[in-house]
Amino acid sequence: MKAMILAAGKGERLRPLTLHTPKPLVRVGGVPLIEYHVRALAAAGIADLVINHAWLGQQIEDYLGDGARFGVRIVYSAEGEPLETGGGIHRALPLLGDAPFLVVNGDIWTDYEFARLRNAHTALAHLVLVDNPEHHPQGDFGWRDGQLAAGEAIPRLTYSGIALLHPRLFAGCTAGAFKLAPLLHQALADGQASGEHFSGRWVDVGTHERLAQVERLLSGEP
Repeated sequence: MKAMILAAGKGERLRPLTLHTPKPLVRVGGVPLIEYHVRALAAAGIADLVINHAWLGQQIEDYLGDGARFGVRIVYSAEGEPLETGGGIHRALPLLGDAPFLVVNGDIWTDYEFARLRNAHTALAHLVLVDNPEHHPQGDFGWRDGQLAAGEAIPRLTYSGIALLHPRLFAGCTAGAFKLAPLLHQALADGQASGEHFSGRWVDVGTHERLAQVERLLSGEP
């Protein structure tokens, strides 16, 4: 299995940290955010990684290199223009192959064990969902009786930014910028998506406050 780390975000809400440092290289607990993912993927036995980048992306390549010092192999998908999540993955498909691949947002911090997705079965998408954080109370996907469900009048959970995707999810897509969410919702509507509810530690590190939250978690503070 291959994995893709999405690392092309500009991180404007983390300024001034991200004025001269790409968001995935912002440090928490003394370690760049993206390094937590690289090491966790290596520990899960997932050694072939694709990383996309845009804003100050060369710094990411300079820091991670070919991945050898982490026990992985890294190739990069450089984006000259913002492609959003869907467009970024679509551009990288030639590097990901024909089999389902793991995808993880580069700007989250979590103790999710990626090895769990090695045995996940999916048609087009298998999503890892988390409890709705304070900054996103409405959630993203319906969750009923322990599985993904379509419909508005049911409880909803938040997409964690971790998923197992099949390249066929992008059939019919064309090059350029587009969002991933509509593809996921269509897969759910077509009965081609599954999910799991993760109740462990997870933070969407989009603000200085949430960056501080991760620091507290790492230090063991309540």
